[in-house]
Amino acid sequence: MCCQQPTPTAELGACIDDLGPSAKLVFRVLDYEGPLTQRELAELTLLSQRTVRKALRRLLSREVIDERLYVPDGRQRLYEIHGRRRDREE
Repeated sequence: MCCQQPTPTAELGACIDDLGPSAKLVFRVLDYEGPLTQRELAELTLLSQRTVRKALRRLLSREVIDERLYVPDGRQRLYEIHGRRRDREE
């Protein structure tokens, strides 16, 4: 666990310095785009679903992103930068 309280993105970014490029890319896309599903992340990053899933697991374990239910489709989850709760415009 790297960052326990909501912190600026720069500080959260420091928590992922030792992660691979795919996790860093997923983090940056979430930083710029806001809450996204795994499917949307795969489309935006051009990474495979498996690679995105692995990156999300690593980011969640570092507590730099949050996961919540995606209301329009309960089978999916929304991912966003830790402490930066934004509602999606549907």
